[in-house]
Parts: sequence; structure tokens; C-alpha cells
Amino acid sequence: MRPPSAPSTPLKIGLDDYRALAAFRYEIRCFLAFSEQAARAVGIEPQQHQLLLATRGLPAGARPNIRTLAERLCVQHHTAVALVDKLERRGLVRRQRSKLDKREVLVRITPGGARLLRELSHLHRARLQQAGPELVSVLSSIVAGLGAGPAEAWPGEAWPARAQTA
Repeated sequence: MRPPSAPSTPLKIGLDDYRALAAFRYEIRCFLAFSEQAARAVGIEPQQHQLLLATRGLPAGARPNIRTLAERLCVQHHTAVALVDKLERRGLVRRQRSKLDKREVLVRITPGGARLLRELSHLHRARLQQAGPELVSVLSSIVAGLGAGPAEAWPGEAWPARAQTA
């Protein structure tokens, strides 16, 4: 994941922008908290659920190897290996040598892993059907209006000074 780059010209950020960004962050955190709780309720860790989902939901043409899965989860290679190890011990995934390149190991979801992922996916879709409209509304307001409103100073003072870098 690349670090964000600063815009060439500073955007004016007003109070409404801060409120929209905070509301968006709140909605994301609520969904993530739900997701973590749902994964634990079926006996797996949230990152294990994310690996199952990333494996099943890879873009067309992407191969479910450790490198690709680590990238999709935004984790280090060794972390993805550990997640696969744990899921494999539980019988939810298995490793398979690629037929095209015997050096490549692919991660495959077992029937038990597919059942668990399907159950969690149904729960997540239901949750998004409830929370989705608010999330979309907040995101739309950010995309449409970020920097459009008047800039406002911090209460009782001017804008905070930027840290000096050497």
C-alpha cells in the first residue's frame, strides 16, 4: 500500500468536511466491529475470515498464492503464511502446487471453509443492507463536497502550524 501524497494545492477543509470524514470513519468502524464479532462468533479470527474472503473474491486472473493474498490483506508475507497455516490446521483451506509452475503454491478453500465463508458473507450482506445507505450517503457527501465549504479556524485560535521538518 502506497502512502498518500499531498495535493499540489492545499484543500480548504471546513467543519462540514471534518464532520463528514468523522461520520464516514465511524460507519466504517461500526461495520468492522460487526465483522470482527461475526468472525469470532463462528470460531475464527477476523484476519482468517478476511483471508477466506480474499481467496474466494480475487479479481479475475489473480492467482491465490501467498504473495497475492498478503497484498490483498495488506499484511507481510509471513503473516499471510501464518494465517494459511492456522486455516489449514482447521481444515478450512489447503495448499496445492500449481500445475503450471511447481514452485508456486496456491491456497484453495475446502468445502468446510466455503460453508463458513458463505455463512459469514450472508451476515455481512444483511448488515450492509442495513448500514449501507448511511455509509453511501456519507461517502457521497465527502466525494462531492470535500474542500468546497469555507475553511474554519480551530476554536479560539488560528489554524495549527505545521510541524517543521528538516
